[in-house]
Amino acid sequence: MAAAQNSRLVIYAALAGNALVALSKFGAAAWTGSSAMLSEAIHSLVDTVNQLLMLYGLHRAAQPADAGHPLGYGRELYFWSFIVSLLIFSLGAGISLYEGIQHILRPEPVSDPHVNYLVLAASLVFEGASWTVAIREFEKQRGGLSYLEAATRSRDPTSFLVLFEDSAAVIGILIAATGTAAAEWLEMPVLDGVASVGIALVLAATAAFLARESKELLLGEPAREQVRTSMSAIVTGHPGVAEIGRMITVHLAPEQIVAAVDVDFVDDLRASQIEQTALSLRV
Repeated sequence: MAAAQNSRLVIYAALAGNALVALSKFGAAAWTGSSAMLSEAIHSLVDTVNQLLMLYGLHRAAQPADAGHPLGYGRELYFWSFIVSLLIFSLGAGISLYEGIQHILRPEPVSDPHVNYLVLAASLVFEGASWTVAIREFEKQRGGLSYLEAATRSRDPTSFLVLFEDSAAVIGILIAATGTAAAEWLEMPVLDGVASVGIALVLAATAAFLARESKELLLGEPAREQVRTSMSAIVTGHPGVAEIGRMITVHLAPEQIVAAVDVDFVDDLRASQIEQTALSLRV
């Protein structure tokens, strides 16, 4: 329950930041005609939609099991995480790439670039605040692992998805600022389009990583070794169990695991006692 609340806190922080940033960027893009700023605005809009989808995924995953879904709806979260990664690629990266190429082919100078600088500075503050919340929550479970390794081993997509989205957003802002400044100072409007292409590449790389991780979770990943060890200790610690054989575990949600275990019961147990022992091992 605490993990779910922390996940929602991270998403709410990202949602508030992205919504404010998207409005500011669209206004600046309309005022200045900057391709990089428009790419960043689309990026922030896609991120805002993604946060809403993740909240919906958390809501659906929390639904209790029923006759149609006896194991519950936990994998809804993994499904919507995969959809989010597709949106980042198709809308975020795709539209940014299109805008960048169009601006490279038909470059136009950015009018009043100082508006871009002000909006990008404000966006960096909002995105930075959201990124800080996300990194603090991720640090709680990262341990001594690298960020990529921790994300790969995580069974909670909200923990790393928001962090990587926010990281891509911060990098995108820096690219947009660099492109706008270079286009102005060097009097080369084409560089604004190049910045848009750079933003597209960052989004495409982020989406590819998130899609891969979401796909693995959706297909079903096993419990981590320490969890499997703890489960084995619980089963073997039961007085009616002699030893255990193979154990198969699958995550249905970040905090929901299905396990199948080969159990060798104590020889002198009667059938009714074996049944009672098996029932007592069910969680």
